[in-house]
Amino acid sequence: MGLLHKYEDILTSLPEVEKPKYALPFNDRIKWTGIILVTFFVLQEVPLLGLDPKAVDIFENMRAVIAGSFGSIMTLGIGPIVTASIILQILVGGKLVDLDLSSPRDKAIYQGTQKLLSIAFTVFEGAVMVLMGALPAVGNDPTLQMFLIAQLTLGGIMVIYMDEVVSKWGFGSGIGLFIAANVCSKIVIGSFNPLPATAGEVVPAGRIPAFIYMIMNGQTRFDLWIPILGTIAVFAAVVYAESMRVEIPLTYGRFRGARGRYPIRFIYASNIPVIFASIFLANVQLWARMLENAGFPILGHFAGNNPVSGIAYFAQRPRPLGSPDFDITVAVIYSVLLVLLAMLFSKFWVETAGMDTKTVARQLQSGGMQIPGFRGDIRIIEKVLDRYIPAVTLLGGAAVGLLAAFGDLTGCLGGGTGVLLTVGILYRLYEQMAQEQLFEVHPMLRKIMGGGI
Repeated sequence: MGLLHKYEDILTSLPEVEKPKYALPFNDRIKWTGIILVTFFVLQEVPLLGLDPKAVDIFENMRAVIAGSFGSIMTLGIGPIVTASIILQILVGGKLVDLDLSSPRDKAIYQGTQKLLSIAFTVFEGAVMVLMGALPAVGNDPTLQMFLIAQLTLGGIMVIYMDEVVSKWGFGSGIGLFIAANVCSKIVIGSFNPLPATAGEVVPAGRIPAFIYMIMNGQTRFDLWIPILGTIAVFAAVVYAESMRVEIPLTYGRFRGARGRYPIRFIYASNIPVIFASIFLANVQLWARMLENAGFPILGHFAGNNPVSGIAYFAQRPRPLGSPDFDITVAVIYSVLLVLLAMLFSKFWVETAGMDTKTVARQLQSGGMQIPGFRGDIRIIEKVLDRYIPAVTLLGGAAVGLLAAFGDLTGCLGGGTGVLLTVGILYRLYEQMAQEQLFEVHPMLRKIMGGGI
């Protein structure tokens, strides 16, 4: 118990962003969200001092999901935060760490541990990337290597606290905001960039200007439209999937005749599991590279910056359809891995985020709600919810995994996973903003619905 108290003291001593003491107006939330977003883009332009100019981004394909900018102090992006969340969710979801997240004390320990782990992984990932050569210092100078690690650590910690500001003072979460901002910029640039990709070329880098250029020069390359069409298809599919839900009828025991519905979305666990799955696969590449440099290539070999064998080869994002180096085996194995991981993390997320059957049933009962035609016994509510929540959790996770894999195979602008996440993030951000505006018009609803956002 003494060790536990000391650990809690460490957690409570960590700096944190204070929660607002009152319900923030809609405009104030917009302001804070905008401030953090602008700060994020500015920090992406701050270069790493001492970095070898010949450095190559080994995580280029994952950059949109990681929400980082290679060569800047934001290189690590949200990677350490999500890695810490993955580890903690596995420990708590697998009952290796006994925490009751419905208890305020245990929830505080969980959140504090997540922040502590995020900071630890920021230092660890920064050190690994610098020392293994993914972010080489000029001349491999040891002093410059330490300076690079310090810059990456500073950038990673800033991301952790910017995420906290958005979560408490803005809309949604910083992680979602940074992913959406990164992907949207890549979609716009990838679609409309009129400049050539490299010096000496004349074909514009943007898909639409490139297509127009080809037509004007008597050439037809409809393969240029595959990524754009894939982006539109994933966008439409996610919007449709977000609108699918099962609505369970409810009555309010305290108010005779009052009725309502409890919606269970098809994508019940949101898109968070896909973020976890993508970061997990990125970590496989990181560990494989680190182990090979240490002389233990048990996860695969690399040729330059690309894996050529082992688990790392099959866990990499596949080349899109139509490309000369497309590998059907990699595409199938990657898609299966992404779907299975999305299902697994969906289950863990639902259990650790208080969205499981027991927690939801307890919340409904404490709010004086019951299912029409049944007694208000919590076991009855659990039994009805059990028909839907476990199945929707796994099916929704599989669906988002398939959509992300489809987007990656068609070469979606911003990456299939990135587009999937962005659409889901923006859809839920819109819902939260609409809800906040409703609370401003009808303040009593905030109390009835448990405080709003």
